[in-house]
Amino acid sequence: MRGEDDESRKVVIRTEADIAEALAALTAADERLVRIAETAGPVPLRRVRSGLKGLLAIVVAQQVSKASADAIFGRLDAAVDLADPHAILAAGETTLRAAGLSRPKQQTVEAVAAAIAQGRLDLARLETTDAPEAIAELVAVRGIGPWTAECWLLFCTGHPDVFPAGDLALQVAVAHALDHESRPTTKRLGAIAEAWRPHRSVAARLFWAYYAVIHRRDVVPAQEAARAATPLQQNAKADRKPSRSGQNSPKPLS
Repeated sequence: MRGEDDESRKVVIRTEADIAEALAALTAADERLVRIAETAGPVPLRRVRSGLKGLLAIVVAQQVSKASADAIFGRLDAAVDLADPHAILAAGETTLRAAGLSRPKQQTVEAVAAAIAQGRLDLARLETTDAPEAIAELVAVRGIGPWTAECWLLFCTGHPDVFPAGDLALQVAVAHALDHESRPTTKRLGAIAEAWRPHRSVAARLFWAYYAVIHRRDVVPAQEAARAATPLQQNAKADRKPSRSGQNSPKPLS
């Protein structure tokens, strides 16, 4: 498995052409995806800034609208040098909360900054590390769960083979697209996604695009639609894990 992941890291999703190439490989390997791709239409790249600022952007965007996330991140970026973990720690709770961060998000931002400042977390190294190892190191930080770690790899580093199976929108989309009677669990969806290696990151983008279409068509029940937002704006159950303090970590997608 390590060898397969190392091989996948030789390819990085950087452009729309990379998306098109991977999508062609996916539809050739799994004919079910042809119809899904036709329904979904264009599959967005959704690449965002890498490194610390990218990770913090994902944290900020959890559970809020894109407009709110952009406003909060803008205020935060104006008040603090988000590329400098020491500056974040020096800013203190008052500054971080004034930017609009909830207390759990403020604590997560500080935990990430402390981990980097103390040498326990090296994001530059993780950008080229195999996914399981990178995820394990990220989730060791208080407030960072599997969904956040997976989305950082997928959107910030361009990792080609990551599938956030705990994402509610992906669960809803796959269930609808593949005619499942019920929404698959995280474990079940992870098993289903194995068929889309080594292009699972594009498969995830495809199903998010598909979800957006069926949501607009009111195919998704209102209750499910309210719970499943778009990438970088949803509270994924997979990230609700106990923290070292015994409290639940703030979660994050699709």
